Amino acid sequence: MTYDLHPIFVHFPIAFFLLYSLLRLIPWPKKLPTVEWQIPRILILVVGLIGAGLANATGDLAKHLNRPNNQLVEMHETFAGISVNLYVILLIAELIVFIKPEWLEINYLKTVKPLFLLLKKIAGKWLFYLLSIVGALAIAMTGLLGGVMVYGVKADPLAAPILKLLGL
Repeated sequence: MTYDLHPIFVHFPIAFFLLYSLLRLIPWPKKLPTVEWQIPRILILVVGLIGAGLANATGDLAKHLNRPNNQLVEMHETFAGISVNLYVILLIAELIVFIKPEWLEINYLKTVKPLFLLLKKIAGKWLFYLLSIVGALAIAMTGLLGGVMVYGVKADPLAAPILKLLGL
């Protein structure tokens, strides 16, 4: 294939992951107390991760078509990987919070119930806030580095100082 599909797919994980972080960081439940936010947050993360998979697959093609600076590509891939891993952890934490302990009363699941209850306690609001902030920053860095590869350093006023900070 000779067409770069990466710019088409890359915007899905950016949009969905940032939307998830906004839903976690802005106190929506207080503003709209009748809305159940858990299932939409899980769906947003799932769609974002599917988009990230497509962006990753098309990113390899883009790398071969455009042949950008290897150091820049490696740093871009590193931040993309950090982003995806953080949002996978957030999805797992959301699922742990979503699952009801009584659902684990089936014989073979009873053995994992104590571990599940411990994980449920660990998955507190502070974990969601922290990972949402770090995930949003990692996505922003991934996008900045991708933008530098496509448009150059002068397209973003933050690009030059951040590249210098990263040693690129």
